[in-house]
Amino acid sequence: MRVSARAFAPASVGNVGVGFDILGHVIEGVGDTVTVRRIDAPEVRIAAIRGATVDLPLDAPGNTAGASLIALREALALPFGFEVEIDKGIPLGSGMGGSAASCVAALVAANELLDAPLSREALYPFALTGEAVASGGRHGDNLGPMLLGGLVLSTADRLVKVSVPEAWHSVLVHPEAILETRRAREALKGGYALSEFVSQSANLALVLAGCHAGDAGLVRAGLRDVLVEPRRAPLIVGFDAAKQAALDAGAMGASISGAGPSVFGWFETRAQAEAAVPAIQEAFAAAGFDSQAWVSPINSAAATVL
Repeated sequence: MRVSARAFAPASVGNVGVGFDILGHVIEGVGDTVTVRRIDAPEVRIAAIRGATVDLPLDAPGNTAGASLIALREALALPFGFEVEIDKGIPLGSGMGGSAASCVAALVAANELLDAPLSREALYPFALTGEAVASGGRHGDNLGPMLLGGLVLSTADRLVKVSVPEAWHSVLVHPEAILETRRAREALKGGYALSEFVSQSANLALVLAGCHAGDAGLVRAGLRDVLVEPRRAPLIVGFDAAKQAALDAGAMGASISGAGPSVFGWFETRAQAEAAVPAIQEAFAAAGFDSQAWVSPINSAAATVL
């Protein structure tokens, strides 16, 4: 019987502009690593958290990884428990799915220690419980792609992987700033016009249809967030210039990654994506921020056991 497992969960682009709380894709090259040990005591313990720039909760119910494993234990009535060590690789408050990565990596590692491991889809409800601890809501736009890889539509109770041409790449640029998810969600309070919902629904449909058909023209027509971006953009210094830099470099579309302040852009080739990075980073530099950038296929890999 295996008593210890280690898993890596990649960062992600949540919302993808037009799919608030339901659409996301992974980013390769950065993520969280979690080690889980099977213990005799019927409980979940957070033994260590490394790599975080602020103190994160060590009490399991208040930790995304801990809460997800508690939910797993209770649902399966497991007679044993788990001890967890988390190595953070995703900047906090970055809009890159950091809270989601910790709970997905914990679940993927713990799943290796079960007598009868579950499917990735079956782990999803427990991941939702963990994500709710950090964000206050059960939304899966970051969780789904981390569990399945690539671009995923994540509803309240199912995951649907969306086909995307292999050549398409994403640029993710993270300015050295923090925007807490809860604050970013506060900015969304208030009234919305019915016409805005109609436009956003049309844009989401165009993006999904474009992905399935491999039609970049449809994606270009649809990858425009008319609901969330206008309300969150003022919270991100340098956003407008960074987005315009991506579009000027040929992006099919660009917007806020998750709750921000990171910015993403979709490109038809890796070469286009790589060529766009300097201008996007220069836009943030002009606003006074250093930044990190990653280029990866939209069809990047899911969380893996190490």
